[in-house]
Amino acid sequence: MAKRVLIIGGTRNMGYYLSRRLAEAGYDLTLLNRGITKDDLPRSIHRLHVDRTDHKQMRRALLAKSFDVVIDFVLFRGDEAQTVIELFRDNIDHFIFLSTGQVYLVREGLRRPFREEDYDGPLMPAPDPNSYAYEEWRYGIDKRDVEDQLSEAWAKSQFPHTILRLPMVNSARDPYHRLFNYYLRLRDGGLVLVPDEPSYALNHVYALDVVEIIAQLIESGQGKGQAFNIAQDERVSHREFLSTLADLMGTDARSQIAKRGDLVANGFMPDCSPYSEWWMSDLDNSRSKAELGISYTPLPEYLGEIVSDFEQQSIAAPLSYRRRQAELKFAERQAAGPIS
Repeated sequence: MAKRVLIIGGTRNMGYYLSRRLAEAGYDLTLLNRGITKDDLPRSIHRLHVDRTDHKQMRRALLAKSFDVVIDFVLFRGDEAQTVIELFRDNIDHFIFLSTGQVYLVREGLRRPFREEDYDGPLMPAPDPNSYAYEEWRYGIDKRDVEDQLSEAWAKSQFPHTILRLPMVNSARDPYHRLFNYYLRLRDGGLVLVPDEPSYALNHVYALDVVEIIAQLIESGQGKGQAFNIAQDERVSHREFLSTLADLMGTDARSQIAKRGDLVANGFMPDCSPYSEWWMSDLDNSRSKAELGISYTPLPEYLGEIVSDFEQQSIAAPLSYRRRQAELKFAERQAAGPIS
């Protein structure tokens, strides 16, 4: 009998790829989401249209349902975690939660790359509530709240969960078009504006690697009661990333460093260089490889697959790309800055 799998989310980015992967493999698959995002997923997939932030809706939709495995892509707050723990306690084999590397970024005193053992410790105070930093801090704090609720449920009643902590996820379906923003700027041949800070090493993950890891966990049942960093092996500089991407596109990588404050003041950030944000995690993936036997697709290989997807699809340029000419004029005025 095919395993009964529930995906909460499942139509946008990684969830879309996982839904297609599991449906094609013959799982008895149900998606629970608001039904807002259009998709071309197989009709064999069952649908539940629910606002997962509404606890009463969740209870009504799921109390009479039975699943073996639940994968949750859109669990963001501790109170929502309490709902799923209540609903699935004692009646599922595995709950897989997609968390984030930002649970480390709200810690104090950590050095990159972050390890799973770095989770416990003092947290940074809340930034100015009116700032962009506050939104990012809040995201990390709320994800920690979810993780803490799941860990407590494991300690009390062995609630069978696994936590996957992800950095930036690269995909042709990224709804924020971050990699696509670089692709467009390299394709037009102009300079890519890059802020002078921060200069963190880029450590991301391929969406399809995450999909394969989840599929492996569904079958193996490994990792219960544990958290794992899921990230590519490579830690590369921004310059190395641009050079790799440009080589795959058959073009040149030309970038110009500018003061971050100037790029922000002109409205170019984050779109001109989406991978230059302060809130970018950097994860040590050693535990996932040693304990789960995971291997990761090399960065040049998966970037090549995404570039191929971009070239085969008809993707509309993001609205922010309309300011591209203003970026290029700004670059001309910054002639004294270093060019690479």
